[in-house]
Amino acid sequence: MPAERRPGRDLRNFVLPEIGKVHATGDSWEPYQVLDPSQEPIEPIAVYFKDLMGADSSPLTPRSYGMDLLRWWRFLWAFEIEWDRAVREDARDFMLWMKLADKPVRIHWRHRGKDPAEVPQPDRKRGPAPGTPNPVTGKPTVGTKYSPNTRAHCETVLRTFYDFHIENNSGALLVNPFPLVRHRRSARANAHHNPEKEHKKQRTGLYRPKIPKKIPRRIPEEKYTEVFAGLRSHRDRALLAFWVSNGARAEELLTAKQGGAKVGQQTIGVIRKGTRDYQELPANVDAFVWLRLYQEQSWKKGCPRGRNQPLWWTLRSPIRPLEYDAARMMFNRANKLLGSNWTLHDLRHTATFLMLDDPDMPPVYVQHILGHANLATLDIYNNPSRDDVISAGLAHYARQAERKKNPKPTLPSPAYNTDSLNNLFGELS
Repeated sequence: MPAERRPGRDLRNFVLPEIGKVHATGDSWEPYQVLDPSQEPIEPIAVYFKDLMGADSSPLTPRSYGMDLLRWWRFLWAFEIEWDRAVREDARDFMLWMKLADKPVRIHWRHRGKDPAEVPQPDRKRGPAPGTPNPVTGKPTVGTKYSPNTRAHCETVLRTFYDFHIENNSGALLVNPFPLVRHRRSARANAHHNPEKEHKKQRTGLYRPKIPKKIPRRIPEEKYTEVFAGLRSHRDRALLAFWVSNGARAEELLTAKQGGAKVGQQTIGVIRKGTRDYQELPANVDAFVWLRLYQEQSWKKGCPRGRNQPLWWTLRSPIRPLEYDAARMMFNRANKLLGSNWTLHDLRHTATFLMLDDPDMPPVYVQHILGHANLATLDIYNNPSRDDVISAGLAHYARQAERKKNPKPTLPSPAYNTDSLNNLFGELS
């Protein structure tokens, strides 16, 4: 059966329709569903998610994959294409649209259904333009286009989704609309690789973008002090102190229980993101001081108390366990006061730099504290950071200016010793 051909279409003015949604069910057997415009689960996606859960994926994996699949389904709905009738031209146009078009502006749920003229527009005058470097941190702000990481993740998800259904003979699929790079289709990757050499980085998907290499950034000590001073509560100060102390991921620290915070041993127990194992992490004394102050306040407000109770709770009623989005918003409020755009993950990078800067701290221990599978993952911290490079360059220019201002005195020209000449040639008359 020949592949379907699509007429040429102009995507310059195409707007992705905001229909369908990713729905959190609260059911551990099926934590997330992708719903169509009639609020019914999309069956091919539901089958794929069930396979992911059977492969011991994290419950958050279907949520992450669901965002990419919903974006692709909205594209198919807009052009009235069945998911199992999509061809390479559709995949090509979709990835080209993600590369060149502006991201759809999501309307807040409070303003949906209103006249667009009544919806308040964000004030862009208070901060840098989208995509430009932040004047405080030097990090680029969120741009109007999809980032290469987002496009790469989307391409990988869609390619593996179609691979799954092709292997299971689902629908009318014949070929994957998201193919591999041409020279990778007929052979196994790295089939003749020399084990004594490192693996070469190869692009896998034909429409997968190139991802720029990112250098981890640390928050300078003086800026961290300013962020810390901008926090509103003992809870927020304790969270920040733990994050910058032991480098736990933001969502990992939020899994801690009250019984897992052992003040005497100076450790706190968390559930690791990848392995989902329980691990005790060390932390500095200041973190436990702020934690104790926070706990005294929270218990007076009626927060549940017990060894198996969550350690972190919301500050406002109704009191409930603190989630990642609320913690991120807390940190963003402190960022806003400084005009910076650091993230919670930058706290993890900062903690890593502080540990690696200690000559008495073996890197293998840092690897274990961070929960990295391989020691080689710490190599990215050996590269000079942006601030280090700029500081070294400015110091070089300062030394050059100092040499010009205060040049070294010229040494006298070497002369022959008179006694040596007399010994060789006799005394001169």
